Amino acid sequence: MLATHALGVTLQDSVVLDSVDLSLNDGEIVGVLGPSGAGKTTLLRAVAGLVDVTGDVTWDGESVVGIPTHRRGFGLMFQGYALFPHLDVGGNVGFGLKIAGTADAAGAVASVLDMVGLGGFESRTISSLSGGEKQRVALARTLAPNPRLVMLDEPLGALDRNIRKQLILDTKRVLVERGVTAIVVTHDRDEAVALGDRLVLMRNGVIVQTGTLDELLANPSDPWVGEFLS
Repeated sequence: MLATHALGVTLQDSVVLDSVDLSLNDGEIVGVLGPSGAGKTTLLRAVAGLVDVTGDVTWDGESVVGIPTHRRGFGLMFQGYALFPHLDVGGNVGFGLKIAGTADAAGAVASVLDMVGLGGFESRTISSLSGGEKQRVALARTLAPNPRLVMLDEPLGALDRNIRKQLILDTKRVLVERGVTAIVVTHDRDEAVALGDRLVLMRNGVIVQTGTLDELLANPSDPWVGEFLS
């Protein structure tokens, strides 16, 4: 189980995260929703160990603060995918496996590509892929090392709305099939609802309210919540 305890981040003398308490059950997918500048991406970076924090981040009660990012067992899919253009699809998906010295990296790559609907794409170049295919490659690369926590930052934000609906369904299916605990950051309410078992609503670096969409709409903590979600 992941938990943050009074988690704070200050960047250039500005408080970006302010005493955030959040917990996720094993296998739970949480959609983190909020306007631009709410601290959503910073929350992911803090959990991943990419920024200095105050407070604590724990997994099954054990602190991971101070543990290097690559040793936390967490997978982070960056906004914009951050694929390596000089590597083919197989090289991108297997990048983390190669670093970890995985014995059957080729088999793991093939398996996860099949799962995201890109079986046989190992030798394809990144430049030859559509936007939706790049999203699938990035998701496959994140999942390939079997992380215990997956964090997706605006996974569908760069895609045309016409292809997002199917990719939302496919992304949710893959996360559920893998049984991973996941945090999905988005500014899109419908995307957060479709991907998440529960919503976490953020504003100005704090968590305002958590719950299902129906729960939040039925009992908003303040007028802003109802307006933002409507």
